[in-house]
Amino acid sequence: MFLSVFDMFKIGVGPSSSHTMGPMVAGARFLDRLRASPFAAHGVRVRLHGSLAFTGKGHATDRASILGLAGFTPEDYDRDAADTALAANARDKRLCPPGLSPLAFDPDSDLIFDYGPPLPGHANGMVISALDAQGDVLLQEVYYSIGGGFVRSQAELDAVDDAARDAPSPVPFPFRTAEEMLAMAHGSGLSIAQMKRRNELRFRDVAALDTGLAKIWAAMRDCMDRGLTTDGELPGGLRVKRRAKAIHESLRVDWGRNLAPPHQINDWISAYAMAVNEENAAGGQVVTAPTNGAAGVVPAVIRYWLDHVPSASSAKIPDFLLTAAAVGGLIKTNASISGAECGCQAEVGSAAAMAAAGMAAVLGGTPEQIENAAEIALEHHLGMTCDPVKGLVQVPCIERNGLGAIKAISAASLALRGDGTHFVPLDAAIETMRQTGRDMHEHYKETSLGGLAVNVPNC
Repeated sequence: MFLSVFDMFKIGVGPSSSHTMGPMVAGARFLDRLRASPFAAHGVRVRLHGSLAFTGKGHATDRASILGLAGFTPEDYDRDAADTALAANARDKRLCPPGLSPLAFDPDSDLIFDYGPPLPGHANGMVISALDAQGDVLLQEVYYSIGGGFVRSQAELDAVDDAARDAPSPVPFPFRTAEEMLAMAHGSGLSIAQMKRRNELRFRDVAALDTGLAKIWAAMRDCMDRGLTTDGELPGGLRVKRRAKAIHESLRVDWGRNLAPPHQINDWISAYAMAVNEENAAGGQVVTAPTNGAAGVVPAVIRYWLDHVPSASSAKIPDFLLTAAAVGGLIKTNASISGAECGCQAEVGSAAAMAAAGMAAVLGGTPEQIENAAEIALEHHLGMTCDPVKGLVQVPCIERNGLGAIKAISAASLALRGDGTHFVPLDAAIETMRQTGRDMHEHYKETSLGGLAVNVPNC
């Protein structure tokens, strides 16, 4: 199955791609079904299951579910309009989506957090129902938010079987494993970015591709800049203070003094990543990379490269993003990018692998060195749990992005010091991540029932 660079990098809204963007997308899709239905619904109801229930309030899933059914989508999200719609719903107990009659919806009774067993298809499941005036179900759909803002209905999830995976691909370089990717690079004489570009051009022209990539980087950069210039306290009750601005200002004071220790560069990298994830935690606009919870890693590595590496050129940013997306697609296809499914190894670990690959690419790495960089970064995130305190994408998520970015740069540097030969192939690391996620206890997969979430004060 082909995954576009615009699948891996999507402009959306924080704090979570799976818990915020996903339910919003599901609500919009359900509205489309209602518009096409012969039934006139009186009201709607949402039941959240699994991780969506356990950490939904901390991840703003309640807010996102309401807004999705009010007609909001992540890509054109307007915070002021959303606040107005939520206030109207709290007052009137109804929603007014475009193209439909007003729908009764009382958040106290129609938004249900089900803390029982998760739905069978994925840890992030939700059921949306349309009701008549008597409360009987007219239309119902099961949706799964499978990470990175991707949403699948029950029917779509059931359709992804072995036959579907083996169907012919419409792209010229249909690599589904890292081994195939390297073989195709050698056979064609193209770089990973060049192969990915040719695959993308199967679906859009050159201008649309280049404009889209520029838009992705602009959104990443703008998000980072907002985070580096904004202070205050993050919402949610933990009273976590924004730190990126103060760290960045302190670093700028020391800039050029020749007195700072070499390891201070790590603080720059962390500040860049933390700025993005503080914006995400505040519900700002971010880019999934590949998820919201890991959104700071890739842009922080790009910013480090642009601002601190003398040979850097912004003209190479498309190659960075295309290479990163190629690696992210391999991970999503063969394992997961969902913290609720495989822990934080699937989020920050995947992001670090993507960033390491992109960094190695723009520094002139061979396909083997790029694959090695991604493997090193992913291997050294294996087993990382997802245990957000109070279900908020703040602790340990914000700092974890900084450390993930540092690991990504180190992985790329190590790989470029070698000739590309290494003991553990990327495919093995991806499969190990999948198996580790399968074996990981549910308490450590974005439920906030274990780890740091229960061992530090929640208020």
